[in-house]
Amino acid sequence: MVMQLCMGFMKGDQDQAKDLTQEVFIQVWNNLGKFRQDATPKTWIYRITVNTCLNFLKKQKNKDQKLGEIMRDQETTEEIEFTETDPSKMLFEAMGKLSEIDRLVTGLLLDDVPQEEIATILGITEGNLRVKIHRIKLRLKKLIDHE
Repeated sequence: MVMQLCMGFMKGDQDQAKDLTQEVFIQVWNNLGKFRQDATPKTWIYRITVNTCLNFLKKQKNKDQKLGEIMRDQETTEEIEFTETDPSKMLFEAMGKLSEIDRLVTGLLLDDVPQEEIATILGITEGNLRVKIHRIKLRLKKLIDHE
């Protein structure tokens, strides 16, 4: 479940998702004594996974901005084309274009996490979650159909 969620955040990059999965379990191990049992262990691990992924993306964004400043003078015209038609790859690529919260919801749904638990993880009502899920499905369909 952790790997699947990391894959969603990393837009299908398996190597990066594996690294983050390891980082998540290091965080779980280091914080076992702090687990207050306010939620289920599964929910607690999901929360650690989300925080780890979001922190990584924030650091990566800062690195990318610095690199972008350096590379502005050295613009390249190369474009990478994806020719693979693997449905899971297409899904993860489409998920990568969603907002962070939408990627989180999608990853949790792919892991068959009950909607009640997802709502608890996100701190929203189940009704709000159902609306989000509907909008995410429409957005994913649009993204996949246009690729």
